Amino acid sequence: MKHLLPLLDPRTVPSPCFVLDEARLAANAAILDSVQQRTGARILLALKGFAAWDSFPLLSRAKGHGPLWGTCASSVDEARLGREEFGGEVHAFAAGWTEEELDELLPLVDHLVFNSLAQWERFGPRVRAWCRDSGREISCGLRINPEHSEGAVAIYNPCSPGSRLGIRPHQLPEKLPEGISGLHFHTLCEQGADALERTLDAVEARFGKQLAQCRWINFGGGHHITREGYDLDRLCRCITRMQRNYGAQIYLEPGEAVALNAGWLVATVLDVVQADMPVAILDTSASCHMPDVLEMPYRPGLLAPEDGELRLAGENGKKAWTCRLAGKSCLAGDVIGEYSFAAPLRAGDRLIFTDMAIYSMVKTTTFNGLRLPSIGSLAADPHAADPAATARFRLVRRFGYEDFKTRLS
Repeated sequence: MKHLLPLLDPRTVPSPCFVLDEARLAANAAILDSVQQRTGARILLALKGFAAWDSFPLLSRAKGHGPLWGTCASSVDEARLGREEFGGEVHAFAAGWTEEELDELLPLVDHLVFNSLAQWERFGPRVRAWCRDSGREISCGLRINPEHSEGAVAIYNPCSPGSRLGIRPHQLPEKLPEGISGLHFHTLCEQGADALERTLDAVEARFGKQLAQCRWINFGGGHHITREGYDLDRLCRCITRMQRNYGAQIYLEPGEAVALNAGWLVATVLDVVQADMPVAILDTSASCHMPDVLEMPYRPGLLAPEDGELRLAGENGKKAWTCRLAGKSCLAGDVIGEYSFAAPLRAGDRLIFTDMAIYSMVKTTTFNGLRLPSIGSLAADPHAADPAATARFRLVRRFGYEDFKTRLS
């Protein structure tokens, strides 16, 4: 069983609610593990993309039956979540660290990556002293910028002109500073192995001498490994090539690939108002609950009841009735997109936005005091004669007033 969406009855779910598909999470994890088994690479979960920790036992080698070696964090709090709830290796990188953050990070991390030589020179002695006193090793690395862009959207392109991320080729000495064990780079965003292959050409051309000194090399994130049609063979060749050339342990840290197409956002139509076109007001919000719709921007997939089944809504004008879907916040631009349906929507209709496990869940806000969507999961026994008969929705968490109040003062 690849996914459980056909087994989800949106009428049985609180609204709004993120629903995780445990079968799809497990299927994604199996694909990632096949890469590890074929190459010896270690794959980490990027918590910036997916941090729903109730599901970590499905993914973690240390805390469950999953294949992933650990997590990568972009902050102290992500590192702590990775250590406490996922286990395994904890890798951390940020554009800049503070002394206070270092004090909290050092007991949590196994790999610590610095964005500049200045940050390493400032904090390297502190890290070495802590390791000496604690008797525990932390492997330190540097993020490099190969000045090679693969990203199409500037806001998500780590190597765009003027990027603050990573050390440029002319800034890094041929001999790595003492205490540096590896290099980290990140050029991709929702891309295939062909983009990685081009990146590796640029990285080797500009940092080959330094790579030869590494115990580990981290390929960063943005690898859409679990997307249909992704070239797994090419990815494995890329990993093997770098292992062969430099004898280093290879790491990848995808976020999206772990939970791609593994969750939905269930919402309810509150009203339909007539503007220049019909506008359906939902109990969810692009601004608060799926901000990438506005930031990326993109139009999420949508399922709606039609002839007793869930069917994909059409583009503007594709089906009989077209409307604009909008959120309930006071932001004038809180608009999700235009969709067409077989029949007009009515108050009370349930809708399902697709591929909502990644980024949307970690980026939610309480702007306007709107409550965060509930979180639940759907699981079934794949070995049962009738998996549909075993499918169960489990409510993991509801949010309320205290979640809004306690983030302020």
